[in-house]
Amino acid sequence: MEYQFNAEFALKCDAEDELKNFRAQFLFPQHKGENAIYFTGNSLGLQAKNAREYISEELDDWATFGVEGHTESRRPWLKYHEFFTKPLASIVGAKPSEVVAMNGLTTNLHLLMVSFFRPEGKRKKIVCEGKAFPSDQYALRSQLRFHGLTEDDLIEIQPDPVTELITDDRVIETLEKHADEIALVMLGGMNYYTGQFFDMERITRKGKEIGAVVGWDLAHAAGNMPIKLHDWDVDFAAWCGYKYLNSGPGGVSGIFVHEKHHGQTEIPRFEGWWGHDKETRFKMPETFKPIPTAEAWQLSNAPVFAMVPLLASLELFEQAGMQRLREKSKKLTAYLQFVVEQVRESTGVELKIITPKDQERRGAQLSVIVPGVGRQVFDYLMENGVISDWREPDVIRMAPVPMYNNFEDIFRFGKIFEQGLKKFAK
Repeated sequence: MEYQFNAEFALKCDAEDELKNFRAQFLFPQHKGENAIYFTGNSLGLQAKNAREYISEELDDWATFGVEGHTESRRPWLKYHEFFTKPLASIVGAKPSEVVAMNGLTTNLHLLMVSFFRPEGKRKKIVCEGKAFPSDQYALRSQLRFHGLTEDDLIEIQPDPVTELITDDRVIETLEKHADEIALVMLGGMNYYTGQFFDMERITRKGKEIGAVVGWDLAHAAGNMPIKLHDWDVDFAAWCGYKYLNSGPGGVSGIFVHEKHHGQTEIPRFEGWWGHDKETRFKMPETFKPIPTAEAWQLSNAPVFAMVPLLASLELFEQAGMQRLREKSKKLTAYLQFVVEQVRESTGVELKIITPKDQERRGAQLSVIVPGVGRQVFDYLMENGVISDWREPDVIRMAPVPMYNNFEDIFRFGKIFEQGLKKFAK
């Protein structure tokens, strides 16, 4: 597609967009009576309009049925988490038995590492990417300390100081170099800072070849990129629901556990009654019998009200389909790249896009270094109705989410961005 930096082109693209009607299913923050240009779906997705209706229905059912709502409500609470299984499996490329919606992201990573980080002898190290999201690094370091190890047992692959990226080749080289020392490979499928998408299939394959367990944090990948966790033989994964999946602030997360790990009574696991065999759960046996699916990692029954917004959003994902969303995402992000490059030319400011230009190595995000005046320009964007994200020391992150962003958003952003640069970069 030959892009143009003008309103006519943007409006034409939007008119031809087969997913354009999904935009109307979300609520946008307002700026001077109009929808803000919302580019932070990689931090907190927008609210699906149906979420309020669904929460009201659950409140009504609670009022009507009381405790009987567990079986009598229109979406029975007893099996509430099961309503998420099919759409989540589709989004992350899993079998329905391999996924379950529960808890928050870091909580789930800890629960999964109880099972899958089992240091023994020389094989005791964890591999992650340098500049991973801090919560991941906190979790990994605390797991090492829990096992009586030190932070020297964390192998962090630092990004290139010029490109800010970590090539897949460098990950593979690191795994080969420390092959007999690595117990766990756990990276972010997509780096939060740069928006780089790792070759998960290749890295997982190499991790398994050297005898390590391989897990992934998919906070920025789930609902953003096509993923095939089952086919790639990933051991475990977790993701948050509040970014691209629009579950609301602190919304419910999800996990994946490959089916080969199901039904193993000997696997280490923190246990709770909602992971116990459904047929005997309410007989209150003393001995835990795990459900032979990923549900065995559940501790407590579903927090219904916290899960409602995610349910409303997942219904839209089922209608749109990940493949169609991905195709639109490629076009939107490519157009955003084009607009940033046009603005760089018109202003003379040496803007630097640190997100990979290869579409297969990025999703719905561009991270742009704005030298010298980045914070001033970011504040100008916010004051003029562009909600983006600032990361120290000089990066503005923007996520054109295909479910609800459009080409006109990007064109309007480009004009405001250009004005801000001309005002402050003198």
